[in-house]
Amino acid sequence: MTHTRSMHAAVLESHGAPFRITTVARPVAGPGQVLVRIEASGVNPLDLKIRSGSAGHARHPLPAILGIDLAGVVEAVGQGVTVFRPGDEVYGMTGGVGGVQGSLAEYAAVDAQLLALKPANLSMREAASLPLVFITAWEGLVDRAKVHAGQTVLVQGGAGGVGHIAIQLARALGAMVFATGSAASAKPIESLGATPIDYTLISVEDYVAMHTAGRGFDVVYDTAGGASLDASFKAVARFGHVVSSLGWGTHALAPLSFRAASYSGVFTLLPLLTGEGRAHHGDILREATRLIESGKILPRVDPRHFDLTTVGDAHALLEQRQARGKLVIDI
Repeated sequence: MTHTRSMHAAVLESHGAPFRITTVARPVAGPGQVLVRIEASGVNPLDLKIRSGSAGHARHPLPAILGIDLAGVVEAVGQGVTVFRPGDEVYGMTGGVGGVQGSLAEYAAVDAQLLALKPANLSMREAASLPLVFITAWEGLVDRAKVHAGQTVLVQGGAGGVGHIAIQLARALGAMVFATGSAASAKPIESLGATPIDYTLISVEDYVAMHTAGRGFDVVYDTAGGASLDASFKAVARFGHVVSSLGWGTHALAPLSFRAASYSGVFTLLPLLTGEGRAHHGDILREATRLIESGKILPRVDPRHFDLTTVGDAHALLEQRQARGKLVIDI
């Protein structure tokens, strides 16, 4: 074990500012915590909102170390931790919001409940791309909608971070999957095993008629919000279920009510912000590991490499919608 008591980190000192690479005190694993030597940090759209100060639901007091997802190696365990030991390769959605240190640093002391053993068949970079998007997909499809074999599932935004995992998870659960996207998204969506729907060329009514004979989809998972959620209320079958991970704004519920369908929201950050339900996040990631090691889930990672000094470049690519899969920072 290293005896160095400091570490390098990318620190955000004011909203919208460049990150400052500096040396800070290395954390120590407290009771119930694990000290992780971070090898990779996943980049999510939420990181950009937190950095700009526009994420009112996920404020992070400044100065702050951002980064929600990580993958790394257990360096030490705190009092009461028995499920992990030094040398274990782990991953999780562990911080970067609500005053909890994030993963843009060499080490983090994190709640052991939030971690799971990394899938053996994934690299650290691939593993770091997964926690937030997999947990969000699982909470919507499994915890809320209880998707099962024989159902039809529509994923709104199938080529996105949550969307590309939701497609694979729904298929692993035995559903027949459809997904909306632009023309450029058709091939990626099809490669995941879903039927692509170009929402820019065809109306909700028409694709419901085309793919479900007018019945609607048993489950609709909206990952985009806004007009996409409104479309979801029209696309769901009678007694079906709409789930959204971006269910904000003002929406007319009449289309949903007339179908006697139900709606659920997913707020994946809640356990990090409140402390409630953290063990479930670890449970979900253990299910992710099982599905990944059985070949049923594969993350799509942008091949370009970034480190702590170029986090801003990765953020710019994501903001400009130029990412080719999930962006990951090598620590």
